[in-house]
Amino acid sequence: MNHKADVIIIGGGLIGLTQALALAAHGITSHVIDRADQASMLQAGFDGRTFAISSSSYKLFEAIGLGDALAGKGCPIEKIWVSDSLKPGSLDFAPAEDDGFLGQMFESRFLRGVLYNAALESDAIQLHMPANITHKSQDSGRASVHLDDGKVLTADLMIVAEGRQSQTREEMGINIAHWQYDHSAMVGAIFHEHSHNNIAYEIFYPSGPFAVLPMLDADDGRHRSAIVWSVDAADAPGYMKLSPRGYAAELEKAMGGILGQVEIAAPLSSYKLGFHHAANITAERLVLIGDSAHGIHPIAGQGLNLGLRDVAALTEVLVDGMRLGLDFGDAQLLDRYSRWRSIDTLLIAVSTDGLNRLFSIPGKTASAVRRFGMAMVQRAAPAKAFFMAEARGESGALPKLLQGVAV
Repeated sequence: MNHKADVIIIGGGLIGLTQALALAAHGITSHVIDRADQASMLQAGFDGRTFAISSSSYKLFEAIGLGDALAGKGCPIEKIWVSDSLKPGSLDFAPAEDDGFLGQMFESRFLRGVLYNAALESDAIQLHMPANITHKSQDSGRASVHLDDGKVLTADLMIVAEGRQSQTREEMGINIAHWQYDHSAMVGAIFHEHSHNNIAYEIFYPSGPFAVLPMLDADDGRHRSAIVWSVDAADAPGYMKLSPRGYAAELEKAMGGILGQVEIAAPLSSYKLGFHHAANITAERLVLIGDSAHGIHPIAGQGLNLGLRDVAALTEVLVDGMRLGLDFGDAQLLDRYSRWRSIDTLLIAVSTDGLNRLFSIPGKTASAVRRFGMAMVQRAAPAKAFFMAEARGESGALPKLLQGVAV
């Protein structure tokens, strides 16, 4: 049996579900396919994974009707404190009191639950989870996907949100520029003695950046933060084998005692860091979004927000096309999306890669030069304003949804 919708979205994670909801808010229907059972994934306890949602990304969520579900559930980031190996000459970014937060920290499981439940309730979204794709194709007339249960899904456009290891991208022969960093990121959450006061800490070591990101206090009142600690890939297995108490001791040392005594609050995980950028983000009746199109170093916490910029831009392009009476897979629309997003994603990718390489240079001289530059930025209000705009996701040609306005 043939099931028709306006678009097919392959991938039901954060980016795929947000794309479906953003389109649904403007009357565009979708099939969302994922091989994983999202409902069962939401039943697990807190796994230590969190996301920093920039202020512009939060405006997107509000604009598509998720504001009430998210209100009060994220921890505001009111200040970012940056240091080179805890040496003198730190840098801080703090907006004016009436200028809003830089962003908010949300638990991954909670955010996924909000998106999944909203998609379940939408008449414009059909979820196929779990489901396996046996065949997919695009031609001048339509895009189609065959599922293992016999369903044939058709649409005007196929949106690929499968993540870094996108099978569809590979099947289409889309080349990517990619490399591995000699670093692994260790991710988790901690309880700590002193309040974080809604400050995000970013400490740069030659072995990699160490981010301590504020979370809401636990139900029992204990202070909590998320950690993303990048270390040499060869050292990560040794750290991961430490006892909880031993690992906490290493964390306290790396944090310089900023938040006092530390205790592990959730399971730790580790993954290799890499970079990739697709040579093309569109093909016939097909478009790549999120990590299927680009993957950057987590040094600035912008990976998810970069994907949400894709969502906002693609939504605006498709809604404008709909109002003009164009097919959602029209080559003109896909070309507009490609031109809009390619430059922005490449600039951010190159910037984060360069920043990581800059702070990875060992030695006293390199450290002195970096701290001199940080001191210059600290004293220059326009420079600080620029970096805060980047942290908020408010730079460049901003789609309407990221301004909090429906398309």
